[in-house]
Amino acid sequence: MSDAPPARPLRLGLLAWPVGRPADVGEYAERLDSLLAEARGRADLLVTAEYAPVELAAGLCGGAVADTAAEIAAMVAHAGPILAAMRAAAMRAGVWLLPGTLPMRAGDGRIVNRAPLIAPDGRMAFQEKRAMTRFDAERWGIVGGAGPQVFDTPWGRLGISVCYDVEFPKHVRAQVEQGAWLVLTPSCTDSRHGFTRVRVSAAARAIENQCFVAVAPTVGLAPWSLGLDENHGAAMVFGPADRGFPEDGVLAAGGMDEPGWVFCDLDPARIAHVREHGAVRNHHDWPRSPVPPPRPAAFA
Repeated sequence: MSDAPPARPLRLGLLAWPVGRPADVGEYAERLDSLLAEARGRADLLVTAEYAPVELAAGLCGGAVADTAAEIAAMVAHAGPILAAMRAAAMRAGVWLLPGTLPMRAGDGRIVNRAPLIAPDGRMAFQEKRAMTRFDAERWGIVGGAGPQVFDTPWGRLGISVCYDVEFPKHVRAQVEQGAWLVLTPSCTDSRHGFTRVRVSAAARAIENQCFVAVAPTVGLAPWSLGLDENHGAAMVFGPADRGFPEDGVLAAGGMDEPGWVFCDLDPARIAHVREHGAVRNHHDWPRSPVPPPRPAAFA
């Protein structure tokens, strides 16, 4: 049983991140500020794409990335200033922000992919990507991070399942069992095949858990970048395909490969109602897992 705090309606903003070419961390910070300004006053919580700041790699390597090792080394070396820029942007905008994900060095020296959730006062907590794609592991040497956590916010308890993680039911289920009524999925896929896997999986997680799942992708072509050279996707919000929801379960969607913001009003009361009164009771009927539940992340 979850001890999640009471949830209230949320105005969510998702950004299909148009990959750019900032020359340094300062230019990236200016670009992030500009993109957040487009959503100012239109949402309570803003979400951008997995690996969005990796657009910086070419600039950090002097304008061209020679190999993937140099790319990831540059990002990890500048992770501190990049994270500081993300934190400052959230505070200036006065919003809760999931500014994408950032490759960072863990305490044991290995590289993990971390998604920070930043409060308007600058407090942060992290969800690490757990399941690695072949690109993550073989090209960048990123390893699987810590397991699923949940995050206490003014809108109740939320989960974050980064890109590939949403393709694994138990990752999302662990978050839902601890009270997450909304799961945020920043994504980065270099083909329509990849985005189809994320999109279909996100829709499936929303159905089987009777929750909301929101996807924010990278989009556009960036031939100057090894990691973000080709990006496909659409910002989308999924809910249960049941009574009181759209027949296809899609609550909001941007155009495929179309950059920009998508906004959606999400009310946890609708989730509580469909779990009790829906045509099916997927959330209730899911077999209980023996896996130890995640604990709320600590903001600091």
